[in-house]
Amino acid sequence: MRTVMTSLAVLALVACKPAATPADNAADSNMAMDANTPADANMATPAAFEINETSWEFTREGKTQTETIDPSGNYVAWAGTEHIDHGTAVMKDGKACFTSAMNKEGEVCWTDPKVEVGQSGETTSDKGEKLTVKRIAYTEVPAAVQP
Repeated sequence: MRTVMTSLAVLALVACKPAATPADNAADSNMAMDANTPADANMATPAAFEINETSWEFTREGKTQTETIDPSGNYVAWAGTEHIDHGTAVMKDGKACFTSAMNKEGEVCWTDPKVEVGQSGETTSDKGEKLTVKRIAYTEVPAAVQP
């Protein structure tokens, strides 16, 4: 008899609990999903930096240079009317990697200075060379310095 009375008391308590609303069920579902999702999975992933169609100014080996990477990933560097270098550029693992068509040095990668147009930042090559670069508005390569 004691078991029957205890069971009835439990059933009476359950019956007194208000029914869950659809909003409660949605909140419970969201909380359950959040508990099973890694904390950073809900954050938007920023787009990877694209080096194509960018231009830069920097001083290297005593010369103030401008470098432009065209829409196809071809770059040209010049100082005044002097053609300094040209080749290809790609982004790899968050670094800008350049392969010169003018030497046998091979691919040289530089850290992304993470700057907007008009800002300056420091970049470092895989070989440890540091360079302060300023990102400028995209500039077409002058005809006088075309490769």
